[in-house]
Amino acid sequence: MRPEPHRGLTRRSFLDRTTGWTLAAGVATAALSAAEPQPPAPLPDRWPDFRNGPELRGLAATRLPAAPQLRWEREAPDGCKSTPAIVEGRVYLGTLSGELFCLDLASGDVHWTYKSLEAADPKTFIPGFSAPVSVAGDVVLCGDEEGTLHCVDRATGKPRWTFNAQGLIVGGAAVRSGRVIVGSHSQFLYGLDLQTGQKQWEFDTRGPVNGTQAFDGDLTFVTGCSEPVLYVVDTRTGQEHSRVPLDDLLIATPALVEGILYFGTSEGKVLAVDWKAQATVWTFETQQPREIHSAPAVTDDAVIIGARDKTLYALDRRTGQQKWAFRTRAGNDGSPVVVGERVYFGSGDKFLYGVAVADGQEQWKYAAGVSFGESSPAAAEGRLVIATDGPGGRILCFG
Repeated sequence: MRPEPHRGLTRRSFLDRTTGWTLAAGVATAALSAAEPQPPAPLPDRWPDFRNGPELRGLAATRLPAAPQLRWEREAPDGCKSTPAIVEGRVYLGTLSGELFCLDLASGDVHWTYKSLEAADPKTFIPGFSAPVSVAGDVVLCGDEEGTLHCVDRATGKPRWTFNAQGLIVGGAAVRSGRVIVGSHSQFLYGLDLQTGQKQWEFDTRGPVNGTQAFDGDLTFVTGCSEPVLYVVDTRTGQEHSRVPLDDLLIATPALVEGILYFGTSEGKVLAVDWKAQATVWTFETQQPREIHSAPAVTDDAVIIGARDKTLYALDRRTGQQKWAFRTRAGNDGSPVVVGERVYFGSGDKFLYGVAVADGQEQWKYAAGVSFGESSPAAAEGRLVIATDGPGGRILCFG
């Protein structure tokens, strides 16, 4: 069981980075096929959900300048953990003050604001939005700290429906075949009707759900905390399809590429798991056996993931061998995003970094003066948007 709740290109020449510190070696338990992967379909230039698509790979289709400039910022007094969505010139983002914003991507102006709870008494506790925002068609979905999933009209910010998930929601809601899939700390994964919010099924996960769901067709993946087992769930019925033994618990969000799940674990490891073969392909150990809250960005060649040992790692996707490591001055709970030849991520050391995907060399950074904590960026339409965590928070847009 986790001790605390969780508050989300193609390049063939990778260079090993000489760092001057000792890094734990990855242990390759098997090798992935060396066959050339089929190129994926081009991504549209939008970012509608936590990791930009059902495979949760964290890849953006947009372009950013060599030295991104701060275009606008807005205050978020209690900070943000939510990851924004960017669709058709609008930014959708939740705050820990319990506000869900629709902002103009070009200017930062507010189009509408939705509150998790309308209360006349200023002393009333307003549940914050910790979960990533998802945009599906004409609605916006986001879960709050009290366990309510909110479905809001995308054009007006007016409520469509709410669903009580009976526990803290920290993962993004996903939509498959007209059905909303979301988990909570109630230790259930739910399937809801997108139009009405009515529950169609629930699956007992044997522990809190801390991440966003990845999909292989209509199948999704989740673990509990009673035993290290990956449950494969059919989202059409809510029934267990199969289960895969794991070495450690999956406690955050995985990425899925060609049937292989990539994710950090409760013990500071990164795993590649072939869910169909029910086998761990490789294991990489970070420098410290601490929980990994970062979701990986996965290119054709590399798995890039942050860790609490003050490092951003790039691992060979097929073997798990370390390609490079970029050191920061604090832990990295946020999830990196690949934009062209760079990977962008916010760190607990109060900097937003742009690092070369090829070799891990720093290309650009921005001093925010406030920790990014578990906040993760979104990138689309020539902009990158991220918020800072904790008191004195800000929403920042670069382009």
